[in-house]
Amino acid sequence: MARNERRRSRSTARVLREMYDSLWSAYGPQHWWPARTPTEVVIGAILAQNTAWTNVERAVKNLKSANCLTWPALCDLSEARLAKLIRPSGTYRIKAARLKAFVDYLWSHHRGSLKSLLGGDLDEARRRLLSIRGIGPETADAILLYAGGRPTFVVDAYAKRILRRHFLSERDAGYETIRELFHRALPRDVQLYNEYHALLVAVGKRHCRTRAQCSGCPLADLPHDSSL
Repeated sequence: MARNERRRSRSTARVLREMYDSLWSAYGPQHWWPARTPTEVVIGAILAQNTAWTNVERAVKNLKSANCLTWPALCDLSEARLAKLIRPSGTYRIKAARLKAFVDYLWSHHRGSLKSLLGGDLDEARRRLLSIRGIGPETADAILLYAGGRPTFVVDAYAKRILRRHFLSERDAGYETIRELFHRALPRDVQLYNEYHALLVAVGKRHCRTRAQCSGCPLADLPHDSSL
């Protein structure tokens, strides 16, 4: 690694740690993921695509009321019935198909064992998830981190926006580029990645919206450009 690249890497790591410390001091632990079991984490991660978490909670409540919050029950459930139950999550027919694709893969390749699917080499486990129809990088990493306890960083829209505005990534930086930035700069630690992702969501919802509201933001004293 060239000297200038090493210097940039150290600078990025320092800023990311400063950001984490500031967010932790302001908000404290976030107690994520907001689900009781690994099964609920996976279902929530799939249903959370392009919708508010309150809608996901309503859909999960429907599944629980119908006694369909287990992999065997979901395996036996028809896609049409599943779609009706998860209707509150939005684009429910698409999400029903994605959830059924996940369940089918889980049973056909891992005999219904989530531990088997998410275990072993991390990169290979990630590739397995990404091979399932409807599972993209963000959903895969959320499942691995929060359901599997694997050290992989979840990059969402808030993380991309916050890093861009704080000069840590380019506007056109892709998902894998930003994920690798976190992996290079921070220890590969599950709890750290868990809290950092949750804290970025917290500050994103409060301050780093599409139209930035920097007043009172825990990150306001760090160099940034809210117009980015």
